[in-house]
Amino acid sequence: MNLSAKDLEKKIDKAYKILEQCTLCPRKCNVNRTKGERGYCGVGQAIEVASYGPHFGEEEVLVGRYGSGAIFLNSCNLSCVYCQNYDISQLRSGMAVSVDEFVQIMLLLQKKGCHNINFVTPTHFMPQILEAVFMAKEKGLKIPLVYNCGGYESLESLKILRGVIDIYMPDIKYADEDIAARLSNVAEYPKIARQAIKEMHNQVGDLEIDANGIARKGLLLRHLVLPDDLSGTEQNMRFIATEISPESYVNIMDQYRPCFKASDIPQLNRPLTQEEYIRALNIAQSLGLHRGFWPPEN
Repeated sequence: MNLSAKDLEKKIDKAYKILEQCTLCPRKCNVNRTKGERGYCGVGQAIEVASYGPHFGEEEVLVGRYGSGAIFLNSCNLSCVYCQNYDISQLRSGMAVSVDEFVQIMLLLQKKGCHNINFVTPTHFMPQILEAVFMAKEKGLKIPLVYNCGGYESLESLKILRGVIDIYMPDIKYADEDIAARLSNVAEYPKIARQAIKEMHNQVGDLEIDANGIARKGLLLRHLVLPDDLSGTEQNMRFIATEISPESYVNIMDQYRPCFKASDIPQLNRPLTQEEYIRALNIAQSLGLHRGFWPPEN
């Protein structure tokens, strides 16, 4: 991050102003979170943390030898019926912390040797995170910042983050509005996510990896393959290859399993099959994508 202190302070002021009539995410609840009002995400002004620590379950380019410094934040602006972290995202099991405490968490993760600070589901706490980053930078925070989100992001918020975030790591979940509405309660997800991903790529470009195999800057995309192709893999991979970059780093994930309310939906009430996953990998390869996944050997 090469922003001056003055420029970052301006961004913080602008971000906190949004909280007074909250439009941090595309749901645009227009509640005054500075006065304790709560919108769709259910959180107020205080930042809420569920857990933090060196995390070794992320992508290899984030984990390295000492782990990704993951900070799992409470709540979410999506309502995915199959969420594997539903206790955090929808039951909001975390606790409120002060901005000062959040700063200390980041500095502790850096001291432990983590290769980055990984904000997991940060959208609804963007102003508080900005303020904490400003304070932490003054205290010696130097490692890259990862914005690990569901892809349902406001362009206004993302533009405030320009020059602050080093690595964007959004999901690209669906290609069909009806499926997005049924599974995550947000019909416009495909359009919004694609606009957001374009803005992220415009800011940071393709993922850059250093000589030690650690990501330093850029866009890292995640696509969870769902049973019966509810995730619209071909449409999403085509979008990435043609409208983002054929050099995009894409983690095509196979770890879907029925969680939370997924058992209520027949199509989701089973694990992903190997054949479904191999099909997704082959689609990506056929479209020219080649970073972040390893298609099966013939």
